[in-house]
Amino acid sequence: MFKTKLSPFRTSREFYTSNLMYRHIGAIAVLLLISLLSSLSGTPVDHTISNYWEGFLWGLADPVIGLDCLVGIVAIGLLSSVFIRGAVIVGCFVLAAILGIVIHLSQLNFPGVEIAIAISTIIFSTMLMMPNQPNFVVLALMGISAGLFQGYTVAESIIGAGTIPLIAYIVGMTLTLFAVAMSARQIGVAMGMGETNRTLPWKITIAGFAFCAIGIVFLSSSVI
Repeated sequence: MFKTKLSPFRTSREFYTSNLMYRHIGAIAVLLLISLLSSLSGTPVDHTISNYWEGFLWGLADPVIGLDCLVGIVAIGLLSSVFIRGAVIVGCFVLAAILGIVIHLSQLNFPGVEIAIAISTIIFSTMLMMPNQPNFVVLALMGISAGLFQGYTVAESIIGAGTIPLIAYIVGMTLTLFAVAMSARQIGVAMGMGETNRTLPWKITIAGFAFCAIGIVFLSSSVI
């Protein structure tokens, strides 16, 4: 009888979890569509940022305009859901992206950044298709590497901007990176990924195939 009383609560909790997961999936799907349309329309990378509001808005938008960058963020979030402390991996990725901006503004050159981003996207996507996931430290280091290139790339649009617009841009970019990666992480957790169950659901594997294809396309265009 005690179990019978708990069943409505469990049912409502499962419904809430499922509903929340679908909201995360819907939000990421919208971002993917926006990114795809932006990529097809050839949205210019260079922006004119003259005030803090423009800096904040472009900070929100830039990480998801490039389809290869967005796919990489989602892949990192999904992979981090394997670990209980996976949010630390997301945090390392976001902090590394901020450091990448600082490196670019310091006029330190990273050659072949577009190629590096495409390769990292392919690697993360391939991991989503593998039955055995890497350990925590390896994934954290790879997240840091991807974050550096991510931040270095988006910094192209804020060269010459003032201090306040630059800070607003970094705040906006941080919010987007963290929100997208953590949403992907929540999707992975809701699908049963975790330390005790490291077998990826077939839906995640299919997503890995799609993400890998996107990375290959961008790698081909970067090389050519």
